[in-house]
Amino acid sequence: MFPIGVNTWIWESPLTDDTLAALAPRIRGFGADAIELPVEEPGDWDPAAARKVLDDHGLAPAAVIAVIPPGRDLVAADLPTVTRAQDYLRHCVDVAAQVGAPVVAGPMYAGVGRTWRMDPGERARHYAELRAGLAPVAEHARAAGVRLAVEPLNRYETSLLNTVAQAMEALDGLPAESVGLALDVYHMNIEEHDLIGPVGAAGSRIAHVQVCANDRGAPGADHLDWPGFLTALRDANYTGPLCIESFTAHNATIAVAASIWRPLARSQDAIAADGIAFLRRMTVPPS
Repeated sequence: MFPIGVNTWIWESPLTDDTLAALAPRIRGFGADAIELPVEEPGDWDPAAARKVLDDHGLAPAAVIAVIPPGRDLVAADLPTVTRAQDYLRHCVDVAAQVGAPVVAGPMYAGVGRTWRMDPGERARHYAELRAGLAPVAEHARAAGVRLAVEPLNRYETSLLNTVAQAMEALDGLPAESVGLALDVYHMNIEEHDLIGPVGAAGSRIAHVQVCANDRGAPGADHLDWPGFLTALRDANYTGPLCIESFTAHNATIAVAASIWRPLARSQDAIAADGIAFLRRMTVPPS
């Protein structure tokens, strides 16, 4: 049975101490085991306070989510930009260690929404830049007992890493124990031929998994091959959480960034509650 988590972006952005304190009991009430904790800006929330809130409600910190707007780039960027991005990622690692999260996940290579055309030579150079930029962060993560999980995004959000195959190529040479992949079925549904083969290709590199419907709604209200996907994860020996990531349309900034133009379920609570119930049915063997 996979632990099941939710991202606080379903309801609020940015995450704050007060927001987490209000959401945690509701999230536990929906039946979740864990929470993803986004760090939009350093200092938005206190790791020690967050850990106490999670402990009080029997919730695990599934992952710290690194937020990568334009200007937090590790590739095709000047040295000051790369340095700022590395400093931010190190901060996320430190927060993860303090709150007890095993993973920092996100598209930690180029700002979300930043796209440009590349020939094969330019792409190879940018992959080399990514490895060079991530290497010191990966060492910091290793020392902290945290694993980085690099997330491929769909073609509308990045032109660098869209598929598992591209991500595996880009990360080749970085230590797998400290640098893995974050798989997100929303992006996989757009970019991969199916949900099964890429899971097998990623194998032990899978460090974190995010789930939702194909339209960002509740898992299960969709056309996705959940039995095949979950079987592939088991075959890959993935034992981490399945975390529902969706977004609220009530925050203008995040709604525009995630292209949330309409309600994705009857309520934001329903995305979590219905999704958790569906994933429980899919992952718990019948008695």
